[in-house]
Amino acid sequence: MSLAELTLDRWRSLDLAAAGGLAHEAAAQVGGRVVLLDVVEHLGGPLHRVRIEREGREFALVPGGSVRLGFDLDAWEPTAAQSADYAQSAEEEYGYGHPDLKSYLAEVLSPPRTATLATVLMAVEDEALTEPAADMPAALAAHGLRIPGADEWEHACGAGAGTLFRWGNDCPLDEPSYGSGGVRHRPNAFGLHIAYDSYSTELSGDPSAVHGGDGGEAVCGGYGDLLGWLPLATANRNPYAAEFTYGPTGEDMYAEFSTRPVLSLR
Repeated sequence: MSLAELTLDRWRSLDLAAAGGLAHEAAAQVGGRVVLLDVVEHLGGPLHRVRIEREGREFALVPGGSVRLGFDLDAWEPTAAQSADYAQSAEEEYGYGHPDLKSYLAEVLSPPRTATLATVLMAVEDEALTEPAADMPAALAAHGLRIPGADEWEHACGAGAGTLFRWGNDCPLDEPSYGSGGVRHRPNAFGLHIAYDSYSTELSGDPSAVHGGDGGEAVCGGYGDLLGWLPLATANRNPYAAEFTYGPTGEDMYAEFSTRPVLSLR
């Protein structure tokens, strides 16, 4: 089995020594070095986390395989506080005309589905674009890197959790969805600093989606506390933010957006 074919289920079954061996194999493939190998509790069991440093960037190992993506609205019920907060937003004519929270989420979240993904190394931190979005693939390819696919980004963020946010279904409505501190800034299960600030706008290979934030639109617009947090939802594709980002105005603002470089494995 090649590293690219390593599945998340297989990865979770390994002991520390076997995981370490694969981590060093991945580092050797990309000309990097292992700088972290630890274990965290995730989804009721242990999960090894790996960081590999290469040319000044740190990458996390993101095991793939057949993975579940999207958010199952039929299996979820909002809290009373979430429903009330969205109702207030809708009353103030935010939420793009959707009368209730579930109908709004049905439009902005990706649907439940299964995808088969390769295991990759993904940058721990997102990086500001240095070129317009259309030119970034070539700019990254010059360094052996690429932009993540939308499904890759979503899987890397949620790590199989299936919850609204990578940390669970709830969010602290009395705290801001931007700035420093709080649950947003904790590394996720794979060790990525991801979906941490609603002012972020991360691009993937899908021009109909952006990830990890909405550039601060909901916060600056006073849309409401929950609508300020939802851009951090794992499956949120932000179609309205994507339309702006890839439109004429957004094209000239490329330095305000970011992406998360990926190293493919073989």
